[in-house]
Amino acid sequence: MEAKYLNVADAAVYLGTSVRFVRRLVAERRIAFHKFGAHVRLAVEDLETFVEASRVEPIEVRWFGGRAA
Repeated sequence: MEAKYLNVADAAVYLGTSVRFVRRLVAERRIAFHKFGAHVRLAVEDLETFVEASRVEPIEVRWFGGRAA
């Protein structure tokens, strides 16, 4: 399987975020990336892994007397 790599601007579009946010993720090393010389590229597979790891499951809230219990 051939990996598809995106530049930072394309990765931002893919994630639906700003370029600045993706650059911050890279700078903080919160997302996997590849460097080809001076160029930073992000694999689509790594973006999917990041999105899946960031998923927050909903909780069940029970109400009692107008308040969350």
